[in-house]
Amino acid sequence: MNTAAVSGATLLRQLRDTVGAAHVLTDDRDTRRFRKGHRTGQGGVLAVVRPGTLLEQWRVLQAVVASGRIVIMQAANTGLTGGSTPDGDGYDREIVLVNTMRIAGVQVLGDGAQVVCLPGATLDRLEQALAPLGREPHSVIGSSCIGASVIGGICNNSGGALVRRGPAYTELALYARVRDDGTPELVNHLGIALGATPEEILERLQRGDYTAADVTHDPARAASDPRYAEHVRAVDADTPARFNADPSRLFEASGSAGKLCLFAVRLDTFPKEPSSVFYIGSNDPGDLTAVRRHLLTALPRLPIAGEYIHRTAYDIGERYGKDTFLLIDRFGTARVPAAFALKSRVDGFFERFGLRGVTDRVIQAAMSLLPSHLPARMRQWRERYEHHLLVRVSNDTAEATKAFLASHFGGSTSGGWFECDAEEGRKAFLHRFAIAGAAIRYREVHRRDVEDIVALDVALRRNDRDWVEQLPADVETDVVHKLYYGHFFCHVFHQDYIVKKGVDPLAMEHRMWELLDARRAEYPAEHNVGHLYVAKPGLAGFYRGLDPTNTFNPGIGHTSRLRGWDTCCDDKPAWPAGYADEGSEAAA
Repeated sequence: MNTAAVSGATLLRQLRDTVGAAHVLTDDRDTRRFRKGHRTGQGGVLAVVRPGTLLEQWRVLQAVVASGRIVIMQAANTGLTGGSTPDGDGYDREIVLVNTMRIAGVQVLGDGAQVVCLPGATLDRLEQALAPLGREPHSVIGSSCIGASVIGGICNNSGGALVRRGPAYTELALYARVRDDGTPELVNHLGIALGATPEEILERLQRGDYTAADVTHDPARAASDPRYAEHVRAVDADTPARFNADPSRLFEASGSAGKLCLFAVRLDTFPKEPSSVFYIGSNDPGDLTAVRRHLLTALPRLPIAGEYIHRTAYDIGERYGKDTFLLIDRFGTARVPAAFALKSRVDGFFERFGLRGVTDRVIQAAMSLLPSHLPARMRQWRERYEHHLLVRVSNDTAEATKAFLASHFGGSTSGGWFECDAEEGRKAFLHRFAIAGAAIRYREVHRRDVEDIVALDVALRRNDRDWVEQLPADVETDVVHKLYYGHFFCHVFHQDYIVKKGVDPLAMEHRMWELLDARRAEYPAEHNVGHLYVAKPGLAGFYRGLDPTNTFNPGIGHTSRLRGWDTCCDDKPAWPAGYADEGSEAAA
């Protein structure tokens, strides 16, 4: 059903007048990389619109809302659960996808303790802007490497690997919502005086036309999560440290999952500290539990990061994530988005002829000719130990960390550790990142044997000592490989199951949910529900409060896709369209 107030041709004409004809895309080949998710999901659109200014973004929103269409806001399209693209059919209105990446901009406030990021600002660009100031953003590897946007992280409460900082979060944002009467409203909660009308506010912000006197510092409004450091230290608590449906971290833009139209967010930055990396291996999971509990509670300052890798994930990452590792190692993170875009274009060309995975197979064949890229001591630890833990601490706690590890593993037959030199530490964490996409490559190269990937990001309870998953035999037999890796100090794990050919991935996913419910785990932990997970009632209620007309991103978290949140037919969660072709999870 289409109840549009104006015709598609009329709306397209309005949009072209607003942003220019070159930035209103309607051809399927031109829109492919926008309407197809980075890992999962795809669907049709009336148009993809790419505004070049904040004022253009506002006028596009006004036109689309007035026309009665759906609005899907999108930045870098690096989401991992399909939350920034259409998801198949089943919508009652046409969709206009608004991509904001042309509106780049990072504005440093004062001495750099805070920044204002516009819709197209990426984590990589923010990291570059802060580096001369000796500061860094919330996340410094993971999503930043694939060109993820700052605002995308806020919308999804993205978790990141840094123990002290918790999920991406702010209570300071400039956004538009659609009111109950169906009209758009601009809300300035940025804490910066920019004028009275939307036009004045947006144009002044775009120019950076404000002074320090215009910026307020209200202690009642935070620009990062102020509670997380204390929260993660509570290792005996019977609940997870962080997860997407946590109501304490849902606030306007934060966790909004595309149910608002964001124009800017204001965020805290963090001092960049000298650090040391320790590489720990063990065949006894209890060793890693002891390390986690001690370092979280006994050090005067929290560790910076603690990343877990299981031996199978290590192996799959070493072989099938090698190109990602080498690309970043040789050229830095700034080149990665362009490489992903080129790969997408080449894949799109071959898919027109029914050929899937051409680039993956060619790249993998080339990588197989190269020797191992990992340091010798890491390879030795892989041979000795099943469980691996990378720990980064600030230098002022390095000696205390070293003393504990020496005491705990002194005379141990189950595990060991070494202090990394700078090169080993850098490569260890880079390998951890490269593992995240390795299952995708494995699937493409082994299509004859692999049905798909079931990928979960899971938050275990902080006091859960039985963190190593034991699958029932009826599930184990359907899996080719299990990849376990994650943010160990936060007890957030990424669990990728490479499923045998002929096995129903939907049935396996639902079986996994039952097992996680029995363990009282929360999921998703940090990549948000997208179109893969079911939004819990509290999260769904948050979405409905932000967007009472269901104009923005309808259907997210298996909620209603219909205007005004109407229900129709069968509300039972279904396997997202295209998941068998596109699905998986990666790290952030």
